[in-house]
Parts: sequence; C-alpha cells; structure tokens
Amino acid sequence: MIKPKLLIASIAFLAFATLFTSCSESKSKTGNKSAINAGGELANSEMEEEAAPEPIDTALYNKKIKELANGDTTGKWPVKKQPYPLAGAILPYKRVVTYYGNLYSKKMGALGEYAPKEMLRMLYAEVSKWEKADPQTPVQPALHYIAVVAAGDPGKDGKYRNRMPDKQIDSVLTISRMKKGMIVFLDIQVALSTIREELPRLEKYLKMPNVHLGIDPEFSMKGGVLPGRKIGTYDASEINYVSDYLAKLVKANNLPPKIFVVHRFTKKMVTNYQNIKLRPEVQVVMHMDGWGEPELKMGTHRHFIYSEPVQFTGFKLFYKNDLKKAPKRLMTPAELMKLKPRPSYIQYQ
Repeated sequence: MIKPKLLIASIAFLAFATLFTSCSESKSKTGNKSAINAGGELANSEMEEEAAPEPIDTALYNKKIKELANGDTTGKWPVKKQPYPLAGAILPYKRVVTYYGNLYSKKMGALGEYAPKEMLRMLYAEVSKWEKADPQTPVQPALHYIAVVAAGDPGKDGKYRNRMPDKQIDSVLTISRMKKGMIVFLDIQVALSTIREELPRLEKYLKMPNVHLGIDPEFSMKGGVLPGRKIGTYDASEINYVSDYLAKLVKANNLPPKIFVVHRFTKKMVTNYQNIKLRPEVQVVMHMDGWGEPELKMGTHRHFIYSEPVQFTGFKLFYKNDLKKAPKRLMTPAELMKLKPRPSYIQYQ
C-alpha cells in the first residue's frame, strides 16, 4: 500500500509539472478553429424541447446505489440518509462518460486536441467500452469544458484566471448537439478569484437543462498564493454555497437535478467533507482526479474518495500522463468496475 504522504507528494508533483504549460496554451492560437466557429450564442429558446421527466423509480434507485457500493461491508457505502433526487435525475440510473478540455488548448484534454467529429468518434468508442463492461447501466455521453482556466499571469484584474468567452461556451454546446442527448459540464478554476465571483457569470448556461457544473479545488487558492505554487482547497462551506446556488436554479426554472463534480486527489483539497449537504436538486460527484500508474491512482481513490464518502464518485483517465510510468497503460472499464464504490462519472483527458 502506498503511504498517504508519499502518495500526496507524488501526485502533487505530477499535477504541478504541467500547470503553466496548459495555462499558457489557453492564450495561444486556437488549435481547433472549426470548433470555435461552430456556432453563435445559444438562447434557451433554441434548446430542443424535452418532455417532462418521469418521477424517479425509488426502488430502482435503491438497487442501483447498492450496486455502486459493490459489496462494501464497512458501512461507508452506499451513503446513508441521502435524499432521493427530483424527477429527471441522471445518477445512478446512468453512468456519465465525458471528454474534458478547452478549445484554446491541445494540451488540456481531448475536447480541445481533436477536431469535433474525430473527438466525438473517440468519445463514443469509450462509451461503447463502458456499455460492454456494465450492460445494466446506460451511458450518458458528455463534454466537460473548462470555462474558467487558472493562468500563469495575473491578467488585468490580478486574479490569475482566464474566463472563456461566451462564444466558446456556445461552440461547445453546438458540438454537443452533433450527437443527440449529450450533456455539457462547465468547469471553474478560480485561482485568486472566488467561486462566489465566478459562478453567477455562468448562470444563463446553468439554467439550461443539459448543462451541469464542475469545480476544481486544485486551483482555488487561498491567502494570495499563486496557482502552481501549491495545491488549492475548498471547504465544505464553499461546496455547500455552490450546491445551494444550483438547487435554487433548479427549483426556480423547473429543471432536472444538476450533477455537481468536485475534483480531488489530496486530502486537503476538500476540508470538512462530512459537512457537505445533500439536496434533491443536486447530485454531488467526488471525482478522483490524480494521474499516474494504476497502483497510484487506486491508492488515491482509496485514501481520498472511498474513505471520505459524500454521495457519488468519479474517476479520471489521462491519455498521456497515465502512460508515463510502467505499465504505461490506461486502466480499463473492467478494472474500474471492481472499485468500491464503482464510479458513476468517468472523465477522459
């Protein structure tokens, strides 16, 4: 077993090794002009009309969260006293499989590295693998777009983050429409800004029924420390602020529940996890975001995801960084299906 201190140090070093390369790429020439020019701003009225969601099947819900616990006998999983979600909930009835990235950078993930049609072809090849690994759980394809990117320079306001223009977000929504039924996640790296300052800017998108949210504690810096100097953090109180914000949007706009992804690969990235509030309007995913060889990734999952249960879990796979050390391969869906709990959200970068 990997010792926790060694595990944290190893992953932290790996995470910082590429931070400023990725951030500087976000200001370089677009590597995927066809994606960026794919569409103009999307109004709510342009979204496809959807039928009112059916009330959730509580018996099936109980069955599925028990399946996700995967035989865990410690009492940690499934999480006790979690509320049933509102109608239209995606989890645990489906498993989300998504590509992550930014259209300005080829180094931040597959979403920006490949032209839209090729990217979608690759994503749906991964979807097919998950359908075969777990035929009992339908797959929900998604795109996970970094809408606020931590940066290596201060910018005009000194916040060390770049807000992506609406035109780019609109382009990602346009790309998602190339395949029927896709959903989109917008991700926030606040750097020296705050989640309270960044979240409202994305509200018009979060009012859309197919748009969900991710936040990245790694780049939530405290005390004026610059991104890249150390790993950032979110407290349960900040996570609860976001969850409450999303819940109010869901209720005010009669939306299905929002999936809320929190990236994590160290203990201090999320503090006071036991105080995170669960709500029928929001489905919280604690996402294993570390990269490296399979043993290292499983250790990260064991120490920081399994041992501090919140609600649902996720797991990230890196096409390049996971191959840097032996055995130089990605973990497979079959391997990830053996985890306790099984991940409900799979992200490829």
